[in-house]
Amino acid sequence: MATRIDDGPIEAPTRRGLSEALTVLEPARLAVNGWRLAGKRATRPRTAIVLPGFGAGDATTAPLRAYLGTRGHRMSGWGLGTNRGDVPGAIEAVLDQAERSAARIGEPIALLGWSLGGVIAREVARQRPDLVDRVITFGSPVVGGPKYTLVARRFREMGVDLDEIEREVATRAEMPRAVAVTALYSRLDGVVAWRACIDRVNDHVEHIEVPTTHLGLGINHVVWRIAAERLALPARRPPGR
Repeated sequence: MATRIDDGPIEAPTRRGLSEALTVLEPARLAVNGWRLAGKRATRPRTAIVLPGFGAGDATTAPLRAYLGTRGHRMSGWGLGTNRGDVPGAIEAVLDQAERSAARIGEPIALLGWSLGGVIAREVARQRPDLVDRVITFGSPVVGGPKYTLVARRFREMGVDLDEIEREVATRAEMPRAVAVTALYSRLDGVVAWRACIDRVNDHVEHIEVPTTHLGLGINHVVWRIAAERLALPARRPPGR
């Protein structure tokens, strides 16, 4: 069952994401805790695509992909350049990638998504659970889209109807039970409201709190360890069920 988490009001991050300054500590923390990442190679390697967050590209997910590769998994970036927020276009492109990858290996693949990348990953899996059987998201706003993020104010100034986007996101919230979903979130997140990362619709989603900032999610040793552990689990079987 989904972890019961404080269900307080969701509010966009304030103070210009000052907590993100703690990201500078992550490289040192990764170096100190590197020994915790040692482990056996996966007995059944998975094929997975990692999707970057808004305004980012494959370079930001390279460290995570490299580590998961050492555990035996076949990792790749999304190869679409910078994620500029074209969600419909990104979904179509990733669907095509997933279809080709699943056909090549003869089984469904996994998708990992950071922030907006996680939103895209969930939608691809929602549309085609025959192609994607595991999704891992990091700081992804599954509630409200950009409404509860640091860029909400900018979107409003541009005339974007964030309430309408929130309603649209809500209509696409239900995930197939055949897809195992793990959602990582952090109360230190200064970019996405952590409560917006909590899936209140699908009771088979696993939520895990991690000790890092939004920008630190890609280089945090706890995030890496959890991702490796979840990829090593049998396909089509949500953790703890």
